[in-house]
Amino acid sequence: MKIPFSPPFINEEVVNEVMDTLNSGWITSGPKVQMLELLMAEYTQLPRCSCVNSWTSGAQLVLKWWGIKPGDEVIVPAYTYAATALVVRRAGAKPGMVDINDRMVMDV
Repeated sequence: MKIPFSPPFINEEVVNEVMDTLNSGWITSGPKVQMLELLMAEYTQLPRCSCVNSWTSGAQLVLKWWGIKPGDEVIVPAYTYAATALVVRRAGAKPGMVDINDRMVMDV
C-alpha cells in the first residue's frame, strides 16, 4: 500500500509567529509557551498543562503515567519514526510493531 507523505502547512501567519518568537528572545518556557499551556488546559478542561521540549519527552512521560514497566509489551506502528519504539525500550518494555490492513485499521 502506498501512503502519501504529508508536508507541513506553513503559511505567512505561521512564519510571522515563528519570527515573532525568535525576535522576542524567548524560544523556551517563555510567554508563548505559557499561553499554549493555558489554552491547552482550557481546551482539555484540566486544571493545568505542561509543555515539553519534544514528542519523545512527552511519550516518555505518557508511558510512565500509564505505568508501563520492564517486561510490558507496547504496540507501536510499523510506519513511524525510530523514537516511537525507542521510548518503549527506554521504559524497559518491548515494542511490538504492527501494520495496517487494506481498510486502514490495525492488522491483527
